[in-house]
Amino acid sequence: MAKPLSILFVSSEVYPFAKTGGLADVSYSLPLALRELGHDIRVMMPKYGSISERKNRIHEINRLRDFAIMVGDVESIATVKSSAITTSRSKVQAYITTNQNYFEANKGFYSDPITGIDYPDNDERFIFFNRTVLQTCILLGWFPDIIHCNDWQTGLVPAIARTDYAEEFKNAKIIYTIHNFGNQGSFPASSLMKTGLTSPEDIAKITHNDRLNFMKAGIAYSDQITTVSPTYCAEILRNEQSSNGLNEVLRSRGDDMLGILDGVDLLTWNPKIDPFIAKNYDNLSVQDKIYSKEALLHRFGLPMRSNTPLIGMISRLNEQKGVRLIIEAAEQLFAENLQFVLLGEGDPALEAGLQEITERYPEKASIKIGFDDELAHLIEAGSDMFMMPSLYEPCGLNQQYSLVYGTVPIVRSTGGLADTVREFNPQKADGNGFVFQNFDAQEMVSAVRRALAMYSRQDVWSMVVQNGMTEDLSWSRSAKQYSELYHNLMQIEI
Repeated sequence: MAKPLSILFVSSEVYPFAKTGGLADVSYSLPLALRELGHDIRVMMPKYGSISERKNRIHEINRLRDFAIMVGDVESIATVKSSAITTSRSKVQAYITTNQNYFEANKGFYSDPITGIDYPDNDERFIFFNRTVLQTCILLGWFPDIIHCNDWQTGLVPAIARTDYAEEFKNAKIIYTIHNFGNQGSFPASSLMKTGLTSPEDIAKITHNDRLNFMKAGIAYSDQITTVSPTYCAEILRNEQSSNGLNEVLRSRGDDMLGILDGVDLLTWNPKIDPFIAKNYDNLSVQDKIYSKEALLHRFGLPMRSNTPLIGMISRLNEQKGVRLIIEAAEQLFAENLQFVLLGEGDPALEAGLQEITERYPEKASIKIGFDDELAHLIEAGSDMFMMPSLYEPCGLNQQYSLVYGTVPIVRSTGGLADTVREFNPQKADGNGFVFQNFDAQEMVSAVRRALAMYSRQDVWSMVVQNGMTEDLSWSRSAKQYSELYHNLMQIEI
């Protein structure tokens, strides 16, 4: 067995404490999977005002109470508390940073939940958090082998570790994982002095277009940069638009970049044990999906029709997710023998466009605005097909959930979608979904029609379903890749 390592996993959101998207799921599932491999892994995150200490069993640690953290010339007080993320098989220690002004007073994570406007002091909030991470290790006398940082909110941890605390963390290797280039933590030049990194060399490494850029700092100071799928890794290296102009920095670190696909938490997303679906099933009893389909259609107010496939979609409603293609192609899509349900929220214009579709096709289409985790599980189990026509998708988890649930994905070939979904070939009985290449409504319609044609041949459709359900999409696969990466960085033989 490989030598166990000590690992600090730093994230701005971790399920079940705080979640806005896939980052929280990764920050829950990956540490647990690494713990099962024998590593001493601990997670660290901020405590936002919406997090209940009682519900989440968060308690104080005497030696981590009321210590000073400098944000520029201003001294703020941090108290780091303790909790854990647990499953029936493993448990991971969680350190949770509290501060009344920066976190406790805010119900939202990054923006006001009522107005949707980013908090004006996000620069200070996450400078404070990043400094607290390293100070916590020092106060504990715990200097991990690996510090694994995630997305822009943790991008200054590598920079501070390699400058202000270079001696303390000289033996640590730092990994920086980019989950999405869409937000890089870019702030005005006036924010630079707040970081405490004031030498010309440091300023050059943490600024982009004359602004403080957390993500650039993470890229510049880490030993290894990873992204959440191999294809997305290649895309951001070559596509200037995908990296928002950070291409030059990325290419300079190209030899240190690696794409590792996110996995599925099979204790949470598994039709064999899912408590939120109408009847549990596996690949040998996949016909029992019909009970969840009936329940799902009832929830959305649509009639049950035999031999009519149901396409599901769970999505933020924005340009990235390709919702516009659904609206553009509505007349052609709903001329076909299909039904469609969608759960999501976001751009009011896209919400209105989808609502108009439901009015035009009341027996074929229905949407629910908002997010409902239990309903999301029912959509995955009850749908025959799952739609993800994304403009870009760093990894994507829903297409992987769909494969596990025997729900055939229809996706655009980008990022993690390209890595997980392969066009079904009826001659070879190979492939697990239906794929279109360009971000184009007509290409999407063609992919849907190919899926409908296969659905009409139930013996063939069964092959597509079984191909997806029998794949290994678990986090254990991805955790082994990360574990191997950690050992390689530490120059430890596995």
